[in-house]
Parts: sequence; structure tokens; C-alpha cells
Amino acid sequence: MPENRKPLSPEEKSLLLSIARDAVSVAAHGQRLPNLDIASLPPSLREKGASFVTLTSGGQLRGCIGALEASQPLALDVQEHAEAAARQDFRFPPVTPQEISSIRIEISRLTTPVLLEYMDGKQLAEMLKPGCDGVVMRDGIRRATFLPQVWEKLPSPEDFLSHLCLKMGASPDLWRRKRLSVYTYQVEEFEE
Repeated sequence: MPENRKPLSPEEKSLLLSIARDAVSVAAHGQRLPNLDIASLPPSLREKGASFVTLTSGGQLRGCIGALEASQPLALDVQEHAEAAARQDFRFPPVTPQEISSIRIEISRLTTPVLLEYMDGKQLAEMLKPGCDGVVMRDGIRRATFLPQVWEKLPSPEDFLSHLCLKMGASPDLWRRKRLSVYTYQVEEFEE
């Protein structure tokens, strides 16, 4: 992984998935998140980290919430985003107790986004690494991101950028007509 950061061990990944699973269950039952004993966790899970938690059911997206910048311990970040993905993704109704067993959890641990310097849309599209780069696009107060996993559905950089503009609430060709603030990041992704 970039940033001279060690990949998480299988045990650390398993622990994060367990924390996320518990948070989804608590959220589905309308309960409050339990307090995590941060001091008892491995050092890599106590360090500040940014994550996205993606929920799927039957292979379809069911919720996805996360942060682009590290502001709290990784374990707490995962717990809060798992709860939010289950309860607060505006695209979906809250997860119900009956759905819990069909929900699959994927966690993406993000690197720090890096600003891309580019001259025009053509160069921007050429700079992206499909399948590798997550992309954040900003235009004034509007902002949107796609995790690297979205390349599976949108393998062309041009389509990827056009759909990201739409997600941001802009016309799909904005990236061709205007220089936007564009950042890339990578993820360490793992799932149940």
C-alpha cells in the first residue's frame, strides 16, 4: 500500500469485519452503538484511518458510507460508517432485522487523497489508473467520489469521469469543459 503503511493482517481484517457486522445488527434493531474499547485493539486499528463500508444484498448495493480523510481511530471509523450505511444512506431504506443475514459487508481502507495536476480533460482521463484509483471530484461546494471498485462497472476513464460528474450533480461532460479539483486515492479492500 502507498504511504509506507503496512497492510492489515488477516486477524485485523477479521476484527474490523466483526465490528462492522455488530454495528449493522445494532443499527437494524434501532439500538445505540456500543462503546469500543480502543485501548484493547491492535495498534493499526487505533491509528487514525479513513474507511468506506459497503453493504450488499443479493449482489446489489444496499448502502455505502465513508470518509475521505482520517479523523479518528480506524476501528471507530469502520464502526460508525457501518452503522451509517445500514441506517443513513439516503438512497435506501434502513436495513431491517430480517435482512441482517443476507447483508454482506465490504470495508475499504483509504490512503490520503492526492491532488492531480492536469491541463485538460484528455490528460485527466489518461492520468487515471483504472481498477486502482479511487477518484474525488470537486467543483465549488459540490463533491463526489467513486471507490476503485466502481471501475468494475465503468472500466472506461471517460465513462467513469462522466458518471462521477452526474453523482456530483453536474452535467456528465463538465470534466471535459472545466478544470475541476480531482484527487486520487487507493484502498485496501476486504470483505466477509
